[in-house]
Amino acid sequence: MKLFNKILTLLVIGILVISCQAKKEVDKEVTLPFFNSAEFTPEWIHEKDVKYNDIHQIPEFSLINQDGEAITKKTYEGKIYVADFFFVTCPGICPILEKNMSKIQERFKADNDVMLLSHTVMPTKDSVSVLKQYAIDNDIDSKKWNLVTGDKKQIYDLARKAYFADEDFVKTQDEDAFVHTENFILIDKKGRIRGVYNGTIALDTERLIRHIKILKEEG
Repeated sequence: MKLFNKILTLLVIGILVISCQAKKEVDKEVTLPFFNSAEFTPEWIHEKDVKYNDIHQIPEFSLINQDGEAITKKTYEGKIYVADFFFVTCPGICPILEKNMSKIQERFKADNDVMLLSHTVMPTKDSVSVLKQYAIDNDIDSKKWNLVTGDKKQIYDLARKAYFADEDFVKTQDEDAFVHTENFILIDKKGRIRGVYNGTIALDTERLIRHIKILKEEG
């Protein structure tokens, strides 16, 4: 009888340990991490943590969209949004990025809390009129999805230092190099990075959509 009780106790302890581990994994899924550097190391930082107020945020910016309107950080204030980098004549990954970003547009078309932001990395060629035609050709809703052009240095600095989207720059630190990235970056309502995804992969886009829904639960 004593042996049976010992076995039963060990089984109960084992179940509790497994349950606690499973709960931790669930908590990580329902509370997205923050990303504070180009290494994209996930950090779960509680509001009461001393590091909470130092979480990396997207800085101020000022660019022009496909309708010739000024787009700034304030445009996205209080919004969840997905950012990426592309150029209109890109024959490789950009059409795939557009296709998957369009899926996000369609999924959240009636949700005013979710927006999209695509920066051209060839601003000298991708003028407002070029972006406008691209928007028309791809059924892009300008109320939901801004295609932006402007000062090249500002756009490249945003890619590399704000969104950490240029992996090659992390390795080479070559400021003259062309920015070409497949990353979708998820930004929360306070301008903080909460996820990075391969925008050329449909499954990763679906994961991003799930994570947008998780962010919406944060309020």
